[in-house]
Amino acid sequence: MRFQFLTKNKMKILSLFDWMACWYEALVRAWIKIDKYYASEIDKYAIQIALKNHPDIIEIWDVKNVRGGEYLGIDLLIWGSPCQWFSAAWKKLNFDDPRSKLFFEYVRILKECQPRYFLLENVIMKKEWQDIISSALWVQPIEINSSLVSAQNRKRLYRTNIPCFSLPKDRGIRLKDILDHEESDLISYVDGELRIKQATEKWYLVAEEWDGIDLSYPTSKTRRGRVIKWKSNTLTANWELYVCDKIIRKLTVKERERLQTLREWYTEWVSENQRCKMIWNWWTVDIIAHIFSFIK
Repeated sequence: MRFQFLTKNKMKILSLFDWMACWYEALVRAWIKIDKYYASEIDKYAIQIALKNHPDIIEIWDVKNVRGGEYLGIDLLIWGSPCQWFSAAWKKLNFDDPRSKLFFEYVRILKECQPRYFLLENVIMKKEWQDIISSALWVQPIEINSSLVSAQNRKRLYRTNIPCFSLPKDRGIRLKDILDHEESDLISYVDGELRIKQATEKWYLVAEEWDGIDLSYPTSKTRRGRVIKWKSNTLTANWELYVCDKIIRKLTVKERERLQTLREWYTEWVSENQRCKMIWNWWTVDIIAHIFSFIK
């Protein structure tokens, strides 16, 4: 009966740490009708992109000032707070970092507004931190790799009470499927073989056509996984390279959008640096849309 109700009626959405409203994009792709979309966000560039694409969004600003009781009975509460500080790529400050402590603002609002459904996304983290989040939400995470729907190797944890959802089918998308053929100013090709230094028996791996390359830590002597076969590495603000026609080059902004399964030019309203920041900080839209599709 509940699913029949949601299918016929529009939903009220509360999005915390909304960033650039890609949750909205995912809802549309899942054929979910939106009545009201409340967005808590403080980044001015993210808000600019969100409102350019979805002008009906109601911005409610800082999450610390949100009172969940004002949104009692909301249909869907979604959240993706700053979580790099749980990641192995950062300092592993976990809940000691004030930005990661914002998780407890979500818990507070979740209890106050009592949504019909909720969805939380996080990076892969140490089990002790996972357990803190799981115990607070009474739900275990499900790991999904964006590589199932995209040419990006991006593992994330999803916690939700949306029932019975399964992993998306592997679409078999490779890096070459989303790339444009453009010239590069980063060329490195020696003796007919492109060798990427890393901690293997040979101390290198050979990068071949349509492989991704991760040079985020160029001085590391113990780094592994610098060559990603047929995929891009998880997007960051700095290095995402690939090999094409014996050339190494950075990914374009448009290609980054494709890796996150965004609409092309979704982020065009701000500078290129801000666009890259917006894209790598968000989530893969088609993964979220797949989860939302089970609401019906």
